Amino acid sequence: MVGGKVELEVRGLTKRFSPRVVVGPLSFEVMEGEFFSLLGPSGCGKTTTLRCIAGFETLSEGSISLDGQRLDDRPPHRRDVGLVFQNYALFPHLTVFDNVAFGLRLRKVGSAEIGRRVAQMLALVDLPDLGERYPAQLSGGQQQRVAIARSLVLEPRLLLFDEPLSNLDLKLRIQMRYELRELSRRLGKTAVYVTHDQTEALALSDRIAVLSQGRIEQIGAPREIYERPASAFVADFIGSSNLVKARVCGSDRDTTVETEHGLTLRIPRVDDAVGATVTLLLRPERFRVALAGGDDMAVGNPFSARVRDVTYLGEDLHLRVLASEREPLLVAIKNSRDTRGIASGVAIDLAIDPEDIHVLRR
Repeated sequence: MVGGKVELEVRGLTKRFSPRVVVGPLSFEVMEGEFFSLLGPSGCGKTTTLRCIAGFETLSEGSISLDGQRLDDRPPHRRDVGLVFQNYALFPHLTVFDNVAFGLRLRKVGSAEIGRRVAQMLALVDLPDLGERYPAQLSGGQQQRVAIARSLVLEPRLLLFDEPLSNLDLKLRIQMRYELRELSRRLGKTAVYVTHDQTEALALSDRIAVLSQGRIEQIGAPREIYERPASAFVADFIGSSNLVKARVCGSDRDTTVETEHGLTLRIPRVDDAVGATVTLLLRPERFRVALAGGDDMAVGNPFSARVRDVTYLGEDLHLRVLASEREPLLVAIKNSRDTRGIASGVAIDLAIDPEDIHVLRR
């Protein structure tokens, strides 16, 4: 359960590797019990930020505080954080039990207490009977759960995850995604999670910070990030998107715009002057689709299009279409009996509600 208390506070975090390669300055807060993700493409600074929090990188400028106490002047082992690595980092010559117990033994915890806490953690990650096995005898998902148990057994205040699911196959990654979310809810631990996978971040997070070139583009809840992106970068990076340039033609209750290729659309009212250029975000799944001359498309921006090609994705179909002969758009629809007639070259009718069109400001 996310609380109203700030657990982790990052202020002006800056890491300079050279005059040209700089991460930051970054500032954000993570609330107690929150699952907070750092999301972005390779090289955007998300892992560097995590390593600064963990103490494996030294800040060039800025500060990091946990529960009101400065962390950035402490060594990694005195920061009260647990880090789960991308490659698990298990000791191959140690059993599952001994891997989980390793940190406790370094802290000189008694044998009886070690036995109790390791058993508790293995039960928590649903591996109660595998303590005598070695890492090589486990699946990738089981190894990842051992790595999580090894971090949790030290009872850290903050959990850090560095792309922990990226080495797993798709089916196992989806399964582990649900298990991680459920585990996070049960423990109520504050977590910072690094990933480049947008679906993963949307599924797991209470809030997401989207990074680009060492800067934060936007911080928000998954629905806000997806439906109301703050910039063209966020709109393009999170999910599939149609980014369309258009010219303002006039405003009444709604605003009317015309795209570069002559498609006229109504959008939510904006204050831009007539003649101003705006960038529109049209999500592919927001379109209504019917074969030409089929369903009534009178509701919300009806227009015609011709299918250029169809990508079959099982339960979904992705259509590349030309609207009004010249406007290229990506359209996503559910695969059903009603869509079997949709193929390359077929004429279709489309519509999109004005409220489903988002105007980007940068």
